[in-house]
Amino acid sequence: MTLRSTLLAISLAASALLAGCGTTWATMPGRDGDPVMLLGHDPVAYFTEGRARRGQLQFKSSLAGRTYFFASEINKNIFDADPPRYEPQYAGFCSSGAAFGVKLGSDPTEWRIEGGRLFIFGDVVGRTAWELDAPWNIERGDRLWPEAKDRGWRAQSLARYANKVDWYKTGADIQREYAAKNPGKPWPAYDPGGMVNNLFLKAPGWRAREGFGQPALGMLGVDPCPPACPGQVSQGFTAAR
Repeated sequence: MTLRSTLLAISLAASALLAGCGTTWATMPGRDGDPVMLLGHDPVAYFTEGRARRGQLQFKSSLAGRTYFFASEINKNIFDADPPRYEPQYAGFCSSGAAFGVKLGSDPTEWRIEGGRLFIFGDVVGRTAWELDAPWNIERGDRLWPEAKDRGWRAQSLARYANKVDWYKTGADIQREYAAKNPGKPWPAYDPGGMVNNLFLKAPGWRAREGFGQPALGMLGVDPCPPACPGQVSQGFTAAR
C-alpha cells in the first residue's frame, strides 16, 4: 500500500468513526422509531404484482434490525410464513455495489427478480450496471456477502473503497461496457448525489425518499401525502426505461 492510499484509509476510517458505522440493513427510522426497509414498500408485491407498492401502517412485520410494511393483510401473512423468500438480497442495499463489497443505496422503485430472488438497487445507474451481466454480479455479490452482512454499511463500504476487490470496475469501465453492448443508447443521465452525501450525511434510500433526480417517494407514515400515501404504486426514474 502506498503512502497516499495509507493516508486515505486512515482518513476514511476516522470519518467512519465520526459518522458511525451505519446499520447492517438498508433501513431508515420510521414514525415509531422502527428501522424501516424499502421506505415502507411491500416486499411481497414485487413477486405477486410485479410492481413497487407502498405498504400500509396497519400491516407490519418486524424482524431483527428491520421492519416491513405491506399493502394488505394477505401480503403480510404470505411474508410471515416465509420471510427469506421475500426479503431483498444483500439486506436491501444496492445489488450492483454488493458485487464489489459495498453496502450503499436503496431505491424500492429500482428492482429485479432473478432466480426467484429480489434484488434492489440504489438507483437507475446501479440497476443498469447490474443488468449488463446479472450472473456475474450475483456470483460476486453472494461471494462477498458473508464478509459484509454483519458490518455496518458505512464501515463496510469504506473498507472496500480503501481495499478494492480484484475485479473492481470504475464508473468509466462500466459505461464503456454499456456502450459496447448498447450502441447508440445513452447511459442514464442521473446524478447519484456525491460520495459525501452517500457515505456520511444521508441514510440509504435518501435520494428516492427526497426525490433527488427522481420522483419523491417519501417515507411511509413520516412524510406527508402526497407522495407518501399508503396503497399506491410508486414511480421511479423513468428516462432510461
